[in-house]
Amino acid sequence: MTESTRRIVEAIRAIPKGKVSGYRDVALAAGMPCGARQVAWTLHSLSESQNLPWHRVIKACGRLALPEGNGRELQAALLRAEGVEVSEAGEVDMARYGFGNS
Repeated sequence: MTESTRRIVEAIRAIPKGKVSGYRDVALAAGMPCGARQVAWTLHSLSESQNLPWHRVIKACGRLALPEGNGRELQAALLRAEGVEVSEAGEVDMARYGFGNS
């Protein structure tokens, strides 16, 4: 694992239960202001092996990034189990549940 990937993993793990963070905010926390795509890659490739709370990372606008039928329902269920309100459209109130720099 590269140093930048390690920092991303640490930033993802730092998101507390009941909170969400945007890809950009995770990248900023990892010291990579232009690293949102690397955050997405890290989530895609390491979530399972590193036991990452992948469900807590969403779009900065408060929408779940995963499409319907391809993980969105699971992500919403995991967030709801932590007390995060997720609308039927897959939206989260970032002012209430956001964690990070936005």
